[in-house]
Amino acid sequence: MQAIRFGIDLAKNVFQVHGVDASGQVMVRRQLRRAQVVKFFAAQPPALIGMEACGSAHHWGRTLRALGHEVKLMPPAYVKPYVPRNKNDVRDAQGCCEAVSRPEMRFVPIKTVEQQWARALHRARNLMVRQRTQLANAIRGLLYEMGQTSAQGAAGLEALLQRIEASDEAIPAALLTCLTPLARQWRALDVEIGQLDKQIVNGVKQDQAAMRLTKIPSVGPVIAQAAIAAIGDGRQFTSGRDFAAWLGLTRKSHDTGGKHKLTGHISRAGDRDLRRLLILGASSWLRQVKAKPDRGSPWIRGLLARRPVKVAVVAQAAKTARIIWAMLTSGQEYREQEHRAPVAA
Repeated sequence: MQAIRFGIDLAKNVFQVHGVDASGQVMVRRQLRRAQVVKFFAAQPPALIGMEACGSAHHWGRTLRALGHEVKLMPPAYVKPYVPRNKNDVRDAQGCCEAVSRPEMRFVPIKTVEQQWARALHRARNLMVRQRTQLANAIRGLLYEMGQTSAQGAAGLEALLQRIEASDEAIPAALLTCLTPLARQWRALDVEIGQLDKQIVNGVKQDQAAMRLTKIPSVGPVIAQAAIAAIGDGRQFTSGRDFAAWLGLTRKSHDTGGKHKLTGHISRAGDRDLRRLLILGASSWLRQVKAKPDRGSPWIRGLLARRPVKVAVVAQAAKTARIIWAMLTSGQEYREQEHRAPVAA
């Protein structure tokens, strides 16, 4: 008999494979070197293959799917209950093989090369933005120790950079020797981030779905492309709330004894980078609503009136996530009149 279901424990060089037949009898239990994986599965009849959604999983999912197999990726946390104790590679592969057969298992859609490229673009940008912020804080801190301060924001930092580049006499010469390379690195990172931003904007202009998402208040090109790169068309979620819960923008629930209880804090599960972008976008949008209340819907104005601003920001981010899911799955345009209050005559 041939194995009809496989579980693979992925690694850099050594892969553990576990295969069973229709009756659950173990047919394959072996290690494969990286170069042997494609050759081995090319010789197998079409089968169901389960793997954890970890590093290189999407690459191997596309590769094995091209060989005619049905490949399903699973969150590692959902596979863990099927792994016997005394964890090792053999039992990890066995757990994947068992978990992929369960009807209640949740699966991770295999990302395309374009989706992975877009996510890599955003991760590189996030890294450089963090480095740029660290440099700015270091420059401000070193100057503050010498009694040199400036205004908050980009304008204040620009003033400090110009003073450093001009070798301001008020700054000790010994301090300039360490501030000058920091300022130079900040300038270089700022240029690189600007180039990545242009690349993101150009990519959004060529994507109709991303262009539709930019019509949503608080959603710009960065959020639009990041959302599509993360979930594609969004059909792996059954509702907008499921998408918001996957992002960690909903409260945790605790049910026991027939009693339903929601905690006060959001779960913060799922895609951390996309959640952060949605919250930043919501924060920017609510600043505009507070300046011009007629721009916001009655719902958000009422929320701002009775709850703290940070709570309203998270609530707006969760609502934006639901709108993004609805637009991606339905293909419809954003209907502004349904989300904003009419301007008084």
